[in-house]
Amino acid sequence: MAVQTLERLKLLEQEGEIAADYLEGLLDIADLDGDIDMDVEGDRAAVAIVGGELDHLVGPNGEVLEALQELTRLAVQQVTGERSRLMLDIGGYRERRRAELVKVGKKAVEKVKASGKPVKLSPMTPFERKVVHDVVAAAGLYSESEGEEPNRCVVVRPA
Repeated sequence: MAVQTLERLKLLEQEGEIAADYLEGLLDIADLDGDIDMDVEGDRAAVAIVGGELDHLVGPNGEVLEALQELTRLAVQQVTGERSRLMLDIGGYRERRRAELVKVGKKAVEKVKASGKPVKLSPMTPFERKVVHDVVAAAGLYSESEGEEPNRCVVVRPA
């Protein structure tokens, strides 16, 4: 099992390196400043672009970030032949958004516990829904995603 874990770690690090090369190329083409940080978080490669003025690479509600993440995943898949679950962050946007979503999730948990009734949240991206699902599960309640993209949302239900 340890060998399998080490092999998986090497594959994730390779994904990060491929993604970093791809993103550095994009930054060069766009003549943008930014440093690339790579890491492995849990079971996925994590790549971040930091420094410089990067807000336009995040876009409204993270829309440009989501598109860049998908392009980067496709670039990795083209090299490895495997679907990537790589997570991209730009200028700390995802970490700030994660903190906001934890609050949203906790507030929904409180409402459900107080009323005993399900609470339906606003539409969210897959990343955002995952954060809320984790908060709900940690609180001992049940949640599920409902609807179709881009209007897919989390419904928090009593346990």
